[in-house]
Amino acid sequence: MAYIDYYKILGVDKNASQDDIKKAYRKLARKLHPDLNPDDKEAEKKFKELNEANEVLSNVENRTKYDKYGENWKHGEEYEKAQQQQRQYQSQSGNFGGGFSGADFGEGEDFSDFFQNMFGGGGGGFGRSSRGSASGKFKGQDVHAELNLNLKDAATTHPQTFEINGKKVRITIPAGVYDGQQIKLKGHGNPGFNGGPNGDLYITFNIIADPNFERTGNDLKTKVVIDLYTAVLGGDVEVNTLDGSVNLKVKPETQNGTTVRLKGKGFPVYKKEGEFGDLFVTYEVKLPTNLTAKQKELFEQLKNS
Repeated sequence: MAYIDYYKILGVDKNASQDDIKKAYRKLARKLHPDLNPDDKEAEKKFKELNEANEVLSNVENRTKYDKYGENWKHGEEYEKAQQQQRQYQSQSGNFGGGFSGADFGEGEDFSDFFQNMFGGGGGGFGRSSRGSASGKFKGQDVHAELNLNLKDAATTHPQTFEINGKKVRITIPAGVYDGQQIKLKGHGNPGFNGGPNGDLYITFNIIADPNFERTGNDLKTKVVIDLYTAVLGGDVEVNTLDGSVNLKVKPETQNGTTVRLKGKGFPVYKKEGEFGDLFVTYEVKLPTNLTAKQKELFEQLKNS
């Protein structure tokens, strides 16, 4: 496996904080997301690499393993456990047939070769004595993945399918998931070692910033531009919501920056069917331009009245 520098992919230093890594990922994810780069294969490739890098570096445990083992970080825990167990067996009954001593893996030996021999399905595998008895079972490594959702997808209960270790995993994402929320799928991680149980799958949701709505908890905020005449005289304005558009009555003499609340038109409350936050609409009054002489005269009259 070729070495991949995850720090370089995210554009951060190896001493970067977890917050710096999170910010770098979100910035690049918004730039490279497939929805914003349709039919761009290079952007799609970079987006996959970005998610892979973030999966490792955003998790402190995974990052520590990556810093220590490089591209073999996924098997670092198994190696450490196997080495510890080997020492325990040696202390009880000496070296046994089919195993290896600490001297069998020196500093000059290549990690990739070692892990391939240990976990890659070679003859017999590690951990069996000459009598064929199991030396121990270890739980498989947990898998951490991230799923990017736009705001409208996050507001709708819908299915998603993942492929983990060659198997398809189908989940239903409840409406109302929030940015940074994590769910656990027990037993859907990497296979266990020497007959041990599978690890778990942890999925973290990243909600992509929406150009029209700002989410705060279960409430949404949006801005609507109205012309000066509607602001002064009143009138109707069409406002987009997550589930369609509605018409609002603008009161006469509405000031710039006025905010009105649409009850129940916000974000669905997580796992509380039928409950929604509110939508707050802020009016931005647009001043007229390219006025005619007659129009300017009318404004002068208003000014002096």
